[in-house]
Amino acid sequence: MASERVSAGLVMYRRRKGALEILLAHPGGPYFARKDEGHWSIPKGEIEPGEDPLRTAIREFEEEVGIAVDPASEFIDLGSIRQKGGKVVHAWGVEGDCPDGHCIKSNHFSVEWPPGSGKFQQFPEVDQAGFFTLPEAKKKVKATQIPLLERLASAIGDGGDG
Repeated sequence: MASERVSAGLVMYRRRKGALEILLAHPGGPYFARKDEGHWSIPKGEIEPGEDPLRTAIREFEEEVGIAVDPASEFIDLGSIRQKGGKVVHAWGVEGDCPDGHCIKSNHFSVEWPPGSGKFQQFPEVDQAGFFTLPEAKKKVKATQIPLLERLASAIGDGGDG
């Protein structure tokens, strides 16, 4: 049996004018260029064998959106979800913000584009990221990740109607 794919990520949140806001990332590359609602995600990445899941989440968060999170921060364990493709995602909530208001500085990946052309192009893993109120975030994020947002709101005592 093949080992299941497991990722770890962070759900960064902040409060603006009393409303809970959650940071989401939009996947880069040509396949997602015109896709919006239901395609955003929490910044996450695959856990390497023997790697601590929370450590993975912190590393991947910085790689995907360019925001360093102090490992000594207070993390809220949000449990895990299973995405449509079967990948298990473990997540932690952490309070934070974009240090300079610019929320993105992502790693890049290479893909053959256009398909079958033999030409490879570089694309950012994440092409945009930003904070959204809970109702907005629920529309933007992959449906299977909505429970992570709801667990965060519940854990910090926010109904999310802001």
